[in-house]
Amino acid sequence: MSSITDFDSLRRAMAENGEQPEGPARNARAEQLLAEAEKLGIPLAVIEALGHQLKVYNYSSEKDKMFVPFARLLRMWDERPEDFDEYEVHSLHWVFKWMSSGMLDQPHIPLASIEKWLGEMEHRYRLAGHSERAVRSAEFSVAAHLGDVPRAERAYAAWLAADRDSMADCHACELHEQGWWQAEQGHDAKALALWAPVLGGEFTCAHEPHAVLASSLAPLLRLGRTDEARAHHLRGFRLVRGMESMRGAYADHVEFCALSGNEARGLELLAERPTYFTDTGHPRSRLDFLSVVALLMRRLEETGLGDRQVPGPVGRTWTARELGAHARVEALALAGRFDERNGTSHVSERARARMAQPQLVERLPLGVRTAHPVAARPAPAPAAPAVAPGQEPDLAALLAEARRMSDTLQPNAMEAWAAVSRAAADAELDVRDRAEIADHEAMGRGPEGAELFERAADLYEEAGDLGEALGARTRAAYVRALTGRVDEALAAVAGPYDQVLALYAEDATGVRQTASVLMGRARVLMRRVLDADETADGAPDETVLAAAESAVRELLALVGGHAGDDVRIASRYAEGQAMLAELAVRRGDLEKAVELFGRASAAFVEAGLPWFAVEYEARLAGLSHHLGDISGAERALRAALEHGGAHLEAVGRAQLHLQLAEVLGGRGLSVEAAEHALESAHWADEAGEGPTFGAWARHQLGGFLLRQGRFAEAAEVLESALPDLNEETHGDGVVVQTQWWLGDCLSELGDHRAAAERRLQAAEIARHWPEQRDHATLAHLAAESLGAAGLSADADRAYARAGELWRSLGDVHGLVRSLRARAWLALRAQDGAGAARELMAQAVRECASALDGDGHDEGARERLAAELGHTHRQFGDLLARSTSEDADDDAIRTALEDALTQVTEAITVFASLGDAALDSRTGAELAAGWLETDLGHPTRATARARTVLAMYDGAPTDDETAQSRRAEAEQMLQVVEEQGAG
Repeated sequence: MSSITDFDSLRRAMAENGEQPEGPARNARAEQLLAEAEKLGIPLAVIEALGHQLKVYNYSSEKDKMFVPFARLLRMWDERPEDFDEYEVHSLHWVFKWMSSGMLDQPHIPLASIEKWLGEMEHRYRLAGHSERAVRSAEFSVAAHLGDVPRAERAYAAWLAADRDSMADCHACELHEQGWWQAEQGHDAKALALWAPVLGGEFTCAHEPHAVLASSLAPLLRLGRTDEARAHHLRGFRLVRGMESMRGAYADHVEFCALSGNEARGLELLAERPTYFTDTGHPRSRLDFLSVVALLMRRLEETGLGDRQVPGPVGRTWTARELGAHARVEALALAGRFDERNGTSHVSERARARMAQPQLVERLPLGVRTAHPVAARPAPAPAAPAVAPGQEPDLAALLAEARRMSDTLQPNAMEAWAAVSRAAADAELDVRDRAEIADHEAMGRGPEGAELFERAADLYEEAGDLGEALGARTRAAYVRALTGRVDEALAAVAGPYDQVLALYAEDATGVRQTASVLMGRARVLMRRVLDADETADGAPDETVLAAAESAVRELLALVGGHAGDDVRIASRYAEGQAMLAELAVRRGDLEKAVELFGRASAAFVEAGLPWFAVEYEARLAGLSHHLGDISGAERALRAALEHGGAHLEAVGRAQLHLQLAEVLGGRGLSVEAAEHALESAHWADEAGEGPTFGAWARHQLGGFLLRQGRFAEAAEVLESALPDLNEETHGDGVVVQTQWWLGDCLSELGDHRAAAERRLQAAEIARHWPEQRDHATLAHLAAESLGAAGLSADADRAYARAGELWRSLGDVHGLVRSLRARAWLALRAQDGAGAARELMAQAVRECASALDGDGHDEGARERLAAELGHTHRQFGDLLARSTSEDADDDAIRTALEDALTQVTEAITVFASLGDAALDSRTGAELAAGWLETDLGHPTRATARARTVLAMYDGAPTDDETAQSRRAEAEQMLQVVEEQGAG
């Protein structure tokens, strides 16, 4: 920290401190600088130091400290106004507004003092000749805070009617306040219309669009504009996250989480800012924060998580119930202090209303990673049989409902049978009922159900139903096959197969029971195909395939004419088609497999069983994609999502949405692709697959948002994906791409230091790849970011490394561009003109040498020539800027002549490329013309200007480059004419 020895060093120190993050450290430094300013004995130094102190206090959590330095400034103004320069006079009057709002925010300051101050502000503004716009805005704030709607409306109208002048708040801040009032009065759509110019980037300032993005969240949710609300949260939270003074806006983001079903995200926000619970310098924003904490904790209690540990004030652990009670008590006590000061109940009423808000959206997926999911939403339970209020359904009703659901193959049939099993625990049942209960319980056990299937078979036999008994024994055999005991399963199914065919031939059992056995046998044989496929190097043995196909076709021959209204038989037919499709895949006949999977899916849908079609539509999508039929893949995936509906498990839904996102993204449909990637991330989180599918979906979502230019949202999503992405699970290419995209986002957002860090991290991984082009590109991009961040030495080293990589790859364009970039960096350095010239000269040599070489096709030669032309042009620009301000006339003239030589070379190169380089040539012609003007060659300058005009003669009016160049050429002619007349 440099010592303060004079006024200039004080100003530099204040400027440096102003760039530091908001908070107590910056405030403490401002206090030190005021003490240093007082030692200089210069009144203006003290005035500026007081103004600096005021500013850092205002943009911090210690806003209550503003009043002392302002009172001192005002006293100095009243006693010696001549000590203030024009800027400090303006600043003094400007911060009157901060004092007005600052007093409102401090409940210990009496209302009478605030009203008196308002009058003082009006008087001083009038004396200074300022409009009353800022005064009426301040009066509006007072009235709105008091809940005095008539006075607020009068002040609001007067505010808008008054002329804007230098004391008016910036457009962005004014629109924020105006929109806030409309939302407060229940006019959400009007509020958003007022905020549109700020949200669109037309008006910005130090705290905007930060505050407008936060204020817009609840109105957007209330209007059902959830996509915009999500975008505003992701974009806006990045802006306020590091700004200590924006606790009120931060509270809006916590509120959004509570209202949109994102309680876990809300808890993460609380954990990031523990001091917000206790900072007392700005009571009104603390009231806002505590109110939304109470709201969030209420939501947790309502979801049964009142005993969950949550982040709260430091010094102890908190449950949601405890923190909710604490926050509510603290908030209402604080609101009571405001109301006592104001003589109203308005602040307490607003706080209670905010804490009592209903949830507006059950769950709004955000796309970002949540470290600790609050609770998965339970799947809808199957409908229970209708019973009278207060009564439990009887066993007969439960059995009837379970049989209905089984006969129609409903998705929740197993849950219905589980309910039967629970109800039948102590009941007397006939043997057929016990057989069905055992059969369905075995189905629920999967590979562990073999013995229970055998028990069910014995009970069916005891009940006299031999066909169902054989079906159960076949199911027992199949679950053994699922555990790898295929040979044992085939032996076990042989007997039931022969017996059921005999029974069917004698009309002793029906098609359904026979089909059950044939399907079980086919499934076992298909299992043998799959096992052979997993263990063999190539395709399974043809005898294995033929045996399975024979079994499937036997099944299809049986059920082909018997489906009718029997969905069980129809489902056998559909599954048989899918088995044939799988066999076609094993034989390499993918086109046939696509046809058969399509048949299977259509058969399930036609039978009223669309949820069974999902698996095969997913297979159809994968095969279609492999065959290059992207439209077919898209249709299949959309059908799978539609047909699965609410019956899809979360993990399956995540996979389907992710596949569709990738297909749509490949077609360039990034908007819809982003929607499906978002859904995939959401359902992956619900399934507990956030670190796997969820991370991949977030990676994809970030890329799609980046394509749309939604850089802040993309950055938030990509940053949340990175902790879960790893080389083992997702591959190092995905990690590199995510870092790469994130670097691009941060670069667009102006955070060049962070962009450089991400690009360097990606480059470090890519450094180990056999192919080094990505490594070179990332090193080059990192160098660009380092240069933009002002880290010139680091940037030069990165460009040098990139240049070595481009050279090793034989990429002259990359090498030349790295040399040019290093030249411009060198020019910034003290005494760096010589190094800059040499680097640019080297770029020219590299390009010219490559152009003289052999082995280039015509297109490559034209690209190299264009690169050479641009290098000469940049060399000329660099030389023109290479002389220092105190250089003598001869040195300046020599530099300009050298620059003209290079630009003339550029013109020659571009001219050789014809119309393809027209715009590049005319740009160089104009640059040369200005150099001729500076060198005192008016005739040559005129000739160059007229050349440009002639080259664009008759150019269309919508050709912006042509019109711009013509305008510049006309300007050049005018300058030359004026110089001649002078």
